[in-house]
This record gives sequence, C-alpha cells and structure tokens, in this order.
Amino acid sequence: MTPSERGELSRFSDDAEQWLADAVPERWRSQRNSLSPAEVTEVRREWDKQLYRGGYAGLSLPREYGGQGMGLAEEVAFHELAARAHAPEGFGRIGKILTAPTLIAHGTPDQQARFLPGILSGEDVWCQGFSEPGAGSDLASVSTTARRDGNGYRVTGQKIWTSFADVADRSLFLARTDPDARRYRNLSMLLLDMKQPGVTVRPIKQISGTSHFAEVFFEDVWVGEEDRLGGEGEGWKVAMTVLQNERGAIEGITRYVEMRGDMDLLLRCCAAGTERAAVAEQFDVRLELVRWQVSKAVELVDDPVAFARATSVLKVTWSELWQEMTEFAIVGSCPEHQAHWRHQYLETRASSIYSGSSEIQRNIMAERVLGLPK
Repeated sequence: MTPSERGELSRFSDDAEQWLADAVPERWRSQRNSLSPAEVTEVRREWDKQLYRGGYAGLSLPREYGGQGMGLAEEVAFHELAARAHAPEGFGRIGKILTAPTLIAHGTPDQQARFLPGILSGEDVWCQGFSEPGAGSDLASVSTTARRDGNGYRVTGQKIWTSFADVADRSLFLARTDPDARRYRNLSMLLLDMKQPGVTVRPIKQISGTSHFAEVFFEDVWVGEEDRLGGEGEGWKVAMTVLQNERGAIEGITRYVEMRGDMDLLLRCCAAGTERAAVAEQFDVRLELVRWQVSKAVELVDDPVAFARATSVLKVTWSELWQEMTEFAIVGSCPEHQAHWRHQYLETRASSIYSGSSEIQRNIMAERVLGLPK
C-alpha cells in the first residue's frame, strides 16, 4: 500500500468511526441483552438499511453495480470498526459478502439488475444453501436434486447449518441437476425463493443454547431457469467463487475483534497466577498474528492464488486459536466469568468446521502452498 493509499484509508477510517459513533442505536448499546427476539430482529433489519443510507453497504463492490468502488482494505477496516463499536450484525452478510460478488462474477445482466439493489439496500435477506446432512466438507456430494421441469427445476432435499434461513428471502443454493454426470459436473447453482410453498425451516438449538443455524427441507420447490446462476453443470465452479469470499479477510477481522475481547478478559482472569499469566500472554502474541495474517490477505487480494493460500492459513489460525483459548479459560477461569467461558467454549467447538473445516484448509495448504501431491 502506497503512502497515498494509507492516507486515504486513514481518512476513511476516521469518517467511519465517527459515523458508527452516531449511528449505532442507543437501545442496542444499552439494552441489547434484554431485547426480545422480535426486537433484536427489528434492530438487525433496520441496521442493514442504515448502512445503505450511510454509504457503507457494498464498500468493495464496483460502482457500476451499486457499490462504493473501494477496496478490500476499506471493507476490512469498516468491519473492524463496527465490531469495536459493538454495532448490530445485520442480516445482509450472506447477500453482500457472498451473493453479490458471485452475481457480479457469474450472473447475467438481468440477474444483477434484479437482485443486487435489494441486497445492498437491506430489503432482501439471503442465506446459503450448501451443507447437507451427508455433504458438509465434501461439498461435491450434495444430494438435493433439482429435476428438470420445462423451463425450470423442481427442487427436493434438505440443507443444514443454514444461517439466516428463518428470515431469508432467497438462497444461494447448490443442487444436483444431472444424476448421471461425472462428479463436479453434475451440480448447478440456483437463486431459490425461500418464501414459496414447499420450503420448511426448522431452527437448530446448539449446545451453547443459541440457534444460529437451521435445517431446511424442500419439497418440489420451483426454480425458474432464469434463476440459475451460471450454466447447468457449472455449479461447482460458481461455488468456488462463493467459498473464496466466505473464507476471506472480512470474517477473519470480525473474529479477531471478538477474540480480542475474550483475550483481554482472559488476561485479567489470569493476572493473579504467574504460570497461567505466562500462557495467556502466549495466546496474546498468537492473536496478534491473526491480525497480521488479515493484513497479509488484504495485500494479496489482487492475486487470486496467493489470496486463497493466505485465507486458508487465516481460517485455521483464528479458529483453532479461539478453541484453545476458551478451553484454557474454562479449566481455570475466575468464578465471576465462568458462565461466559462456558458459553464461549461451547460456541467455538464449531469454529474449525464452518466456512471450511480445518482438514479441508490443510489440504488446500498442502496442495497450493507446499506443492504436495493430491
């Protein structure tokens, strides 16, 4: 990054920090832990629209598609500032981070015109229909079928671990369209309407007591051919674009800020014990390496191969460090914070699975970083 670019980023960050200070709703700042589920949903929906009105939706998307035409550095900086300001998380993450770039890369002009404005404005919520009970990390094994029916498809099957499914209007949806085609050529990406008959959403209660995900059942659900993203049989290629964005620097910086809060608490909890304090300080050093890895990924964004390598390393680094931190904390945490560490420990069990498991990430690193044979 040149001195001029650093100066522009600094000015952007100053403006964004001030905007967040004024924009985060007061009731969210002071009452978020006592709001009802309906009130939380209301705040999160309105936040997506507020981001759009403030000019902070689609920061890194090109202007010709309705974005702000900035870079990944600004996108990452804003997410870090928003996390530090304890801003609400809207429902637009899947739409803006995953669907919009994929529409720009693979969509038709008609699809871009129909879907991008609603994604950016916060009017339309998207979910990601990828994982299935029998196809998680092995995404090519999805068995949900999209059977040809005239000028479209009839979708039948099940998805699981689907974030925002209970509020989503559309799903970026991977299905098997040709049962006889060879692996990786038998899938298609669909833009599925979640509000039609035949779609059943059942929230999943996790071991931590929260419900971030849902399982979704599809029974003879219609998708018109105009809502297929990419060619028939090209779903795997489109899915790789989605996953490239899912495992990227924005998730890494958001997790870094949340982990920084946990780390500061851990250091306070361990301050009285010399041996435990030393271990906690080692975690602190490793956490700053996560921040460095985010910066490295941002610098490599224009090199798709190098960026993919950096984000795979980033995903493994932050997810496994967070698990180690919470495991260490729950064993010897101070009584005052036991409930917090118990919750975080249970929450982080999934961090090395979602967005690509650590096993998958290590395979990517072995092949693309170390050059080992498959």
